[in-house]
Amino acid sequence: MATSHLVMAGILLLVLGLLYLLVASWGRSGAYKLAAGVAVAASLLLVCGNLAVGFIGSEDNLANLLYAVVLAVGFIGAILAKLQPQGMAKAMFATALAQFAVPFVAMAIWRPELNLGVLWVIVLNTIFAGLWVVAGWLFRRAGLASAGLGR
Repeated sequence: MATSHLVMAGILLLVLGLLYLLVASWGRSGAYKLAAGVAVAASLLLVCGNLAVGFIGSEDNLANLLYAVVLAVGFIGAILAKLQPQGMAKAMFATALAQFAVPFVAMAIWRPELNLGVLWVIVLNTIFAGLWVVAGWLFRRAGLASAGLGR
């Protein structure tokens, strides 16, 4: 079983590394490349953490599948934005909103008992949403700089 986890981790690192190279190659500014790095790092942490231990209950909890929606929002948003900085910023902000919504959607569907574990899940999702916001802010800054509006 441990070997399959290592193979999966290797494939994930390869795919996300290639994704970073693709996205970062579209931007010339350091802000764009840093934004792409933050987004890829957030994706990697989200997938690895969720597969390893699960953020909502254990890794076997079906509520953890909601995190696939978070990644889909970012991926589809990036495609619709055609990797342009301002559109990427909007995609990252939408991804942050989706990330923040996950525990509340899970609570509405599965109605868990409110305890410290639920509070921890909300805090964890807020931290991840913050990473997406940082990526969105950096993409926005890169877009303003390319338009000659930033410093």
